[in-house]
Amino acid sequence: MSATNNVVFNSLKIISWIIFVGLCIEAGGLVVNFFFSIYNPSVVPKLYQKLDLGALRAQDNRAFLYVYSFILSISILKAVLFYVVAMLATKIDISRPFSDYAYGKIAQISYCTLSIGLLSYIARQWVRTISFNEQATELNQFWADSQAYILMAAVIYVIATIFKKGLEMQHENDLTV
Repeated sequence: MSATNNVVFNSLKIISWIIFVGLCIEAGGLVVNFFFSIYNPSVVPKLYQKLDLGALRAQDNRAFLYVYSFILSISILKAVLFYVVAMLATKIDISRPFSDYAYGKIAQISYCTLSIGLLSYIARQWVRTISFNEQATELNQFWADSQAYILMAAVIYVIATIFKKGLEMQHENDLTV
């Protein structure tokens, strides 16, 4: 691998870890926000994201819990996704990229991405059906990109399939030599 490619790959490792840490902070902030919105709602405007769903909670407690469950699930899945990406970038052997480990992680990335996309789409459609339209636009930031995640999952699945075929060819080549 050339020096330029090595620098780019190492930069991608660092960037993936930074994104993972940022998503963990966001997920943790949302979890803290959720607990404060249940036990001490007056503090919520001072917290991270300032996600105040007090009006929804007063209107329908079950809908409040569903919306927060969607938000927390999507946020945690995004952090898990980038953890898997960071682990793949850290542990992959570039000299022999077609390995069971790489295939497993790429397939896991595909499934996680699809889960985020589908959950985001379901959440967006469900929020449209409940009757609190004033905060629906505020919540769009959590699931606005559901179609992009679904499309990305399809592309990553194709890449995982190519990796699987490359792995089979590599094993076959190892047996013939």
